[in-house]
Amino acid sequence: MTTGAQSAPRRVGYLDALSQAIHKKLQQAMANSSQRRNLLQELFADIALEVDDRAKDIIFSKDEVVISPSNNGDSLLCFYDVLADYFVRMPESTKPILDLIVQLWSQSFASHIFALLFHKWLFEVQLDNPEVLLRYSSALVQGATNVFWIDIQSNTRRFQSLFHYLLEDVALDNSRLNKIPVQAQRDMYLLLSRFILFYNSADKMESFLKQCPDFPNAIFVGGPADIFVTELTDQLQKLKVEPVLLHYLKEIKILQGMELRLATVTRLKTCLYSFTSPGGPLYPTRTVRHAAWEALDLLFPVGQYLRHLISLFFRLLYPWYWPSSCWNFVVSCVKAVFMYLWMFILSLWEKFAKPKAS
Repeated sequence: MTTGAQSAPRRVGYLDALSQAIHKKLQQAMANSSQRRNLLQELFADIALEVDDRAKDIIFSKDEVVISPSNNGDSLLCFYDVLADYFVRMPESTKPILDLIVQLWSQSFASHIFALLFHKWLFEVQLDNPEVLLRYSSALVQGATNVFWIDIQSNTRRFQSLFHYLLEDVALDNSRLNKIPVQAQRDMYLLLSRFILFYNSADKMESFLKQCPDFPNAIFVGGPADIFVTELTDQLQKLKVEPVLLHYLKEIKILQGMELRLATVTRLKTCLYSFTSPGGPLYPTRTVRHAAWEALDLLFPVGQYLRHLISLFFRLLYPWYWPSSCWNFVVSCVKAVFMYLWMFILSLWEKFAKPKAS
């Protein structure tokens, strides 16, 4: 008997045990209203954990290569990745768990758990009831939004595999996308628009925009690019984690050359310009202000000198900013002179160290 054949029953048994543990935890949450939120939070944390080496030895045979669920090096193989595949292969195991989650819809972390465990099941298993399908797809969008914001707040990519599945296997695949109601398709498009830059999927932008569903008010909001930029602009204004905001401002170069309505352009300019000024209400750091200026100058090169001149004029109206501005200017000049001298010394060294031709 081969090693793979020997490990298959062991693997199924282990995943069955995990499924039963999830069911038991949900039953405890149903029975204990005072501890319900804590129990659901613990369950969510458990299924979001990275698969450890001991579990990998059980789940995967020695001949199998454990591949990360994403091509990105930051991605982790978590228990929800394995369980999501398990529930697709064993759909009969989903009913008792789904019944309990439906009863806990209004509770915190219920939608998180549903999105992690059943994001593949929803598109692989045929559901004939339109109301149930709408409820599940709405819960998926809500839960995915919540877990993606957890990644935003912690500046991690733990749920990157979930995002890549929704983008590449659902949004870019009509056969799966058309399984959910049109309203859910629109909500999915808006969701992915807000996080596509965060999860480093800008290379899928062109294909993603082509898959934009029809919006009832498209005459007023514009085309797919306008809808995407509007959602992205709203996302930028909500970001409070500086490394994440800097990442967005760096990746926003993908918008260069994109045809947008005047209202959308004005909205984007206003958003970026709000990050260029110190003080309230955003209080951006100097690094964020410089990144915002670079994004503005790259996307809207016409009028950049006038914008900087106006910004300088308004800075002069606030004398309390002068000391820090002067100090940063002096430090920048010193660094520039130092780098120039260093490069000059290196060039002289290479010139004299180079052996003369005989």
